[in-house]
Amino acid sequence: MSRRGSLLVGTGILLSRMFGLVRQTLLAHYLGLSDAADALNTAFRIPNFLQNLLGEGALSASFIPSYARLIGEDDEEARRLAGAVLSVLLVAVSSIVLLGELATPWLMDLLISDRVWSPEKRALTELLVRILFPGAGIMVLSAWCLGVLNSHQKFLLSYASPVVWNLAIIGSILIFGRHLGPGHSDKFVTIAAIGAVAGSILQVLVQLPSVIKVGGRILPTAWRRARELPRVVSAFLPNVLSRGANQISALVDLFIASSIPMTGVVAAISNAQVLYTLPVSLFGMAVSAAELPEMARERGDAATVSAALRIRLMGATQRLAFYIVPSALGFLTLGGVIAAAVFQTRGGQFKQVDSQFVWIVLAGSATGLLASTLGRLYASTFYALNDTKTPLRCALVRVALTGVLGWIAAIILPPALGISARWGAAGLTATAGIAGWIEFAMLRRGLCKRIGHFGLNGIDLAKLWFAGLVAAIAGTVIRINGGQLNPIALALLAVPANAICYLAITSALNVPEAAVLTVRIRRVFTGGVTAS
Repeated sequence: MSRRGSLLVGTGILLSRMFGLVRQTLLAHYLGLSDAADALNTAFRIPNFLQNLLGEGALSASFIPSYARLIGEDDEEARRLAGAVLSVLLVAVSSIVLLGELATPWLMDLLISDRVWSPEKRALTELLVRILFPGAGIMVLSAWCLGVLNSHQKFLLSYASPVVWNLAIIGSILIFGRHLGPGHSDKFVTIAAIGAVAGSILQVLVQLPSVIKVGGRILPTAWRRARELPRVVSAFLPNVLSRGANQISALVDLFIASSIPMTGVVAAISNAQVLYTLPVSLFGMAVSAAELPEMARERGDAATVSAALRIRLMGATQRLAFYIVPSALGFLTLGGVIAAAVFQTRGGQFKQVDSQFVWIVLAGSATGLLASTLGRLYASTFYALNDTKTPLRCALVRVALTGVLGWIAAIILPPALGISARWGAAGLTATAGIAGWIEFAMLRRGLCKRIGHFGLNGIDLAKLWFAGLVAAIAGTVIRINGGQLNPIALALLAVPANAICYLAITSALNVPEAAVLTVRIRRVFTGGVTAS
């Protein structure tokens, strides 16, 4: 069942990410890596701490395990719990949005380097942050809908719903913003921000009918009526702290990025993030989201539960590594090709030099891609075991390392070595990857102590890295020899060649996941139904 759930989550995420790429391509076309692009991408990040703090991750770790256990055992209590959690979120979100609106100038003082950003750029960013804060709060309610739907094993809609958010931004740009010239970029990004808020409302509305259908008539409920609420809150608060650590890390990264003395750094990092989070979201979130309710339902004595979790983790680790290893190597060797194909458009503001800059950032991000993806899965396992403290400790270590190493690599080293400031952006993402590996090692060690040893053996992992390296070399040869092709044509040659080579080698090496993928591909082309 978890494999089918992973497929549905992955399908929903793929749809939302594809429309996200369209959104980001439009923004790159009209803004390039300009001051306005920096302002908009920064404004998206600051209110997003609310969505990421209280949203999907925190709710998944606390609400889903308790709610999923109640479904089928006491449906009335399940509805009371869902209503009580909704009440808590409404109060918390409303308060934080109001506080955020009032505190926006102080947030700007804290997070933006005035020695690099002009007063006009800062003022535009502050305006956009104020517009976007309510939308981020509404997104938390969308995460509540996702929690209800996932617990009922309805994965597709909840993860595809961001499509309407992206469509709202795309529509606002095409209808109201595309006729504005380069001298009106401030109006353009304001229109995009308003579209994002409208999209947040739509994202909740498209999920509500399905929530009512599977969960019944769930209304905000008095907190004391839900017996399970104390359990959820006790798990929620440490998880919020853990998510808070992640958000502090993101905000530290934002401050460091805004301190790099060149225009377009924040926009370049955001564009790279759209690309490298695609495999993390598509595979890491898909597997983790589908596994969490199943792991939470495991019953029996400690030995039985541990054995069941080990089996699940070994299978999930194998699936994730199979897809993430070639993704990381592909970004490292073909990042410029991918960035050019996605963001460079005829007559647009995003140029070849911008694609090369995004490639540098993307290559740095590739260093920690596997660690961050597996880290999601292992953190979800701790949540299923009702342990939120261990992921918190690991996250705090990563935050500290990211801040110290990121500042050294991004701000201190480039001038000391006499190299371009753009390499500081790559240093920032690469050191975040190093910190991610340390967090991953801590999480895995903690799980092994808790449930016993699990994971891929060295030979299996070596097969994946060998196949990925050969495939990356094949893609690189095409990239070097196809330099005269337009970006899309070159990507259509190099990227599929990389993927086909990887699949062929892993199949020859008898990697199990390669056989599963091959069967699915054959069924698609022969008109069969993909196995779930």
